[in-house]
Amino acid sequence: MAKFVTIGERIHCISPVIRKAMEEMNPEPILKRAKEQLDAGATYLDVNIGPAENNGEELMKWAVTTIQDAFDNVPLALDTANKKAIEAGISVYNRSKGKPIVNSADAGGRIENIDLAAANDAIVIALCSAEGIAADNDERMMHCQNMLERGMMLGMEPTDLWFDPLFLVVKGMQDKQMEVLEAIKMFSDMGLNSTGGLSNNSNGMPKHIRPIMDSALVAMAMMNGLTSAIVNPCDLRLMETIKSCDIFKNNTLYADSYLEI
Repeated sequence: MAKFVTIGERIHCISPVIRKAMEEMNPEPILKRAKEQLDAGATYLDVNIGPAENNGEELMKWAVTTIQDAFDNVPLALDTANKKAIEAGISVYNRSKGKPIVNSADAGGRIENIDLAAANDAIVIALCSAEGIAADNDERMMHCQNMLERGMMLGMEPTDLWFDPLFLVVKGMQDKQMEVLEAIKMFSDMGLNSTGGLSNNSNGMPKHIRPIMDSALVAMAMMNGLTSAIVNPCDLRLMETIKSCDIFKNNTLYADSYLEI
């Protein structure tokens, strides 16, 4: 079994510090966030530049080269609604440590991002939604099947589509949590990879509760077959849980020092 893939979420333009750094093309705050996440055990780093309608291509190229040059070609997820910016980022991307991830496609208006990934031998995060959140797992799996078929028709390996069931906020959607876990099990039973913004579940909760909820959910999701998640790797409790679950799933070999690896 493959080790769980953590995608660090902290290089995001929603952060005032990161937004300012991107506007000024100042590498220092971005490299600081990158180092913190890599030191904490992130596998990939997500680079979210937002819509970036004016200078998206230039900004994504700069971000990709800045981070990869500083950190031995660390693999990246390119996260923006600007399709040309993703293509520009891929054009300068060094894939020696892993394929780029296109974040993201869906079964609706963004389905063409599957085509983009296929044309560039990239991984794509495929949201199991079209216009809004799927009503149930029948709808999720319909979207999954449609995106899988499209990717495979374009020559993609099924394992290069990482299906996202969409993790839902507990406050207000508590009754939907088991459905999400069941969807992950369905993906796993089909031999498919899965991922998602795991911390969505704890949005709106007190700060001290969020790591507890996130850790509980990642353990349950991993035991149902989740293969990746977009997370804050600087959350020590969460990362310890992921590393421990990798032991139980026989993804990594136990050693007394496993938490330090």
